[in-house]
Order: sequence, then C-alpha cells, then structure tokens
Amino acid sequence: MQQLQHAARALGWDGQLIQDVEVLGARFAAVARIRRDVHEWRSLHGWGPELNPAWFRSWSEPCTHDQVPVAAVDLLGLLVPVSRARHALRACGTLLTLAPCAVVLPQGSKYKPLRMLELDYYGVGVVNAGFEGPAELVVTPEDRTAEFGSSMFGRWLLEVLYSRLLELPQLTENA
Repeated sequence: MQQLQHAARALGWDGQLIQDVEVLGARFAAVARIRRDVHEWRSLHGWGPELNPAWFRSWSEPCTHDQVPVAAVDLLGLLVPVSRARHALRACGTLLTLAPCAVVLPQGSKYKPLRMLELDYYGVGVVNAGFEGPAELVVTPEDRTAEFGSSMFGRWLLEVLYSRLLELPQLTENA
C-alpha cells in the first residue's frame, strides 16, 4: 500500500486510495475524493451507494431517468502496479476511458525511452515507486475521459468507489 500511496503523492492526486478494485477482469487501485455536499444530500434522502449494475439501465428508460443519483465521488485517477513497462499499455488500455491511468513500476526499474514515448503518446502515466521514500514521476498521465464520454459502466464504478469510501472509518466519522 505504501508504494501506491507514494505513487499517488508523486502524481499530485489528493484523495483516498482505494486498493484492490477489480472490475471486468482488471485489477487496480483508485484515488477518489468524496463530494461532501452530494454525500450529505444522498444520506439525508436515504440514497446510499447503488451497487447493482443492472439498476443503471434506468438511464436509458425515459420514465425513470430522473431517478439517477448524482455521483458522490470524484475519481482522480487509477493506479495499476506492473512488474515491467512493457505491460503498461495493456494494463491501462480500457481504464483510460474512465480516468487518468498510471502504472506503478518497482523503484529502480529500467525502461526503454521508446517505450516511455509510446506510453506518453497514449496518455498512460508511469511512476517508479518503492515502499520507502518518495516516488519518481517518469511520465505524467493525461485525462482522456472527454474523448470517450460518459458510460453506464463508469457511473457504476463511481458507485462502487462511493461504497468503498464509506467503509473507511475516518470518512464516516466526519461525513
């Protein structure tokens, strides 16, 4: 966990680290921040996290479209630990549609400049991070979400992250 915290800090992502998120066969960590005003409204109106992905089909049904809650979290970015830079593009490929994505390489990893150029071209970030000390930001990730637009899957992921954030004791005490 410290390795991912160091990586998030190097990227300037100021939010809560949510580890071990697994969706559609991808495993990653997310950095998210709760939207206090929306959380308070949803709590007041009894609208907790909606974890049933089938429920989001209501977006496409005009009669229930007005019943979709506002997202209670902001997704700042996704971190994917990989052992080598050559796995980076595959690891972040589909995740780039949801938020900025960065791979986390073990500290001191060797990589080829051409590989870094390729990752930069696709918007994949690269961070060298160990368990001790600060991480090294090698390539800054880009936010390409506007190119892909919103999706029901992305919105459902925000609900999953909202649920995970509510499990953290320091958030529920102050919310």
